[in-house]
Amino acid sequence: MPGGALAFRDVTCVRGGRTLFAGLSFAVEKGGAALVRGANGAGKSSLIRIAAGLLKPYEGIVAYTPPRALITEDAALDPELPLARALRFWARLDDSERDRDAAVAAALDTFGLAELAEVPVRLLSTGQRRRAGLARVVAADALTWLLDEPANGLDSVSVEALERAIARHRKAGGAVVLATHLPLAVPRAQEILLGAG
Repeated sequence: MPGGALAFRDVTCVRGGRTLFAGLSFAVEKGGAALVRGANGAGKSSLIRIAAGLLKPYEGIVAYTPPRALITEDAALDPELPLARALRFWARLDDSERDRDAAVAAALDTFGLAELAEVPVRLLSTGQRRRAGLARVVAADALTWLLDEPANGLDSVSVEALERAIARHRKAGGAVVLATHLPLAVPRAQEILLGAG
């Protein structure tokens, strides 16, 4: 996919016998963003899961340039490990030659978690776990970030940190697809409105 990060071509999503969306087509270029909006039950989370390869589309094709990083309501971090070590596990999954420890340290700093680096994930508060999940995405060397309701449970300072992280990722050539019902500043993002008829 030269120049592209992710594309849906005539994608239909059916869950529990109900069509959530049909014939959906869009493309996100490197450096681009797509903001998925819609009422509860419109298929926002399903779209993100299809983009991540966790759900198969009922019809249509999803094309992408790997790798992808996903955040849902689950931080996807080992609860028994200290936070920094749990993040290092994910940072080491890629094949790049970057400094993974530096990537983890930067991700912790991004979300104000540096002081909690040695705290086991299970002891983090709900908000801290949410920020830790976002730090996992930032620490990964992924071209495309797939963010399902990333601002849920975040205070205004953390939302601003998320907006800055998204902007940096895009400036470096990364792409972002995010589903949200909360306001997030994502300049020049294409809007994908589900459930609009």
